[in-house]
Amino acid sequence: MFVKVSSGAVMGVDGYIVDVEVDVASGLPGFDVVGLPDSAVKESRERVRAAIRNAGFAFPIKRITVNLAPADTRKSGPAFDLPIAVGLLICSGVLKEDIAENAFFAGELSLDGAVRPVSGILPMLLAARGAGAMKCFVPSENAREASLVTGMAVYPITHLKELVPDSGTSSITPFINEAQTPAPSARDGNPYDVDFADVAGQNHVKRALEIAAAGGHNLVMIGPPGAGKTMLARRMPTILPDLSFDESIEITKIYSIAGLLGERHLITERPFRTPHHTASYISLTGGGRVPAPGEISLAHNGVLFLDELPEFQKKALETLRQPMEDGQITIARAGGVCTYPSVFLLLAAMNPCPCGYQGTERCKCTDAEIARYLDKISGPLLDRIDIMVEAVPVSYGELAGNENAGGKYPPSAPPPSAETSAEIKARVEQARERQSHRFASAPVRFNAKMSAAMVKKHCKLNRESGDLLKQVFESMNMSARAYHKILKIARTIADLAGAPDIDAAHIAEAVSYRGLDRKYW
Repeated sequence: MFVKVSSGAVMGVDGYIVDVEVDVASGLPGFDVVGLPDSAVKESRERVRAAIRNAGFAFPIKRITVNLAPADTRKSGPAFDLPIAVGLLICSGVLKEDIAENAFFAGELSLDGAVRPVSGILPMLLAARGAGAMKCFVPSENAREASLVTGMAVYPITHLKELVPDSGTSSITPFINEAQTPAPSARDGNPYDVDFADVAGQNHVKRALEIAAAGGHNLVMIGPPGAGKTMLARRMPTILPDLSFDESIEITKIYSIAGLLGERHLITERPFRTPHHTASYISLTGGGRVPAPGEISLAHNGVLFLDELPEFQKKALETLRQPMEDGQITIARAGGVCTYPSVFLLLAAMNPCPCGYQGTERCKCTDAEIARYLDKISGPLLDRIDIMVEAVPVSYGELAGNENAGGKYPPSAPPPSAETSAEIKARVEQARERQSHRFASAPVRFNAKMSAAMVKKHCKLNRESGDLLKQVFESMNMSARAYHKILKIARTIADLAGAPDIDAAHIAEAVSYRGLDRKYW
């Protein structure tokens, strides 16, 4: 007897349908799985055999052949256990053949017949819905994640027996998610336990972070230990705009594939990934025998924070260049070629020298040591960082609460105050709204990703601002890339101020974020 059961697999961030074809015929008893299965899929033979017997059903002592189609793509993982078992139970007459009509099955089987959760359910079900599936049978732990796919009835399974109504267990009822997560924009208050109001002083760094959040600009903070760089960076997600539902689905698909959803079924907060500086380039980009998403993809639509930037392997840092430019990364391995999205805001922190106290009596670093330390960051990588800001040690007056003891804000910036993240976020969202209207018909979403033609169109200068930029360009001997970055930053500053045009104050502030590369490199 021949039976076909629909299941799925994942390639990159997209799912695709896998037809589990089960043939039970007379002949010498055997159990073969074909269709480029990996070790985990081949071992499903023993899991399925034991699960069917321990669930109280007879295992067919016949010639069993299971084909996973399409046969030219490598299959991995234990998600095919349940569809293989269903196919065998149909061939044995335990289940009716109509259970597999317009249905999708995925799940790992325990030896006692229990159904365990699997990763990648969301992208697989999206592909199944596109193929016409009307219902899905998934592990109960994956039911809430599966319920995100509208138009499909979700049947949660905890044990193989539940598929057979007359086996002494209650029949399966469709899953109803009574605690559907509202759209991310509907959340009230700050979901984080940190706030920018907690940081004393550093108003110029806060301002730079606000600009970076508003325009999607990559940023690096340079300063001695204890200046508050990490503290400021960890508050970056609190001022980023809320995720749209489509963005949440994009991120949830990646985390589902990586098996990092945990008890969550929908990611509603922007990712903030902080890999340790000992991380390898593979852990950043992704990879493995079967390609899996790395840190830059897990930071998609969020922030990738690299603390102690020069301590990372130079090879690891160089792998960031192409994803920062293209917004995606393609990984080629023996197990296949996968493309993962990687639209992230790079946020980095570093010391000015190995000991961190350059320019003071405490610094004992030689010029050669400092040069070797800073050379870890190449020119092409620096070119992709829009904003560089110096974090100086906080004064006693600022720590004690006398905020006015600090320096002055740039002319176009608001006056210094202990602003909360909510106040800063409101300005960021308004600036992003202006950009969404500006780029409504363009392939970019924020100022940092503008092309040269778009910069020319949207960053027009008046006479005063043009004269200032010309003077700065000639005096600093700037490159064309630096010129465009100043215009992009100035455009973001103007958006934060609600100004339709870029004026001289916006250019002056933008230039102030582009001088540290000449000081340290």
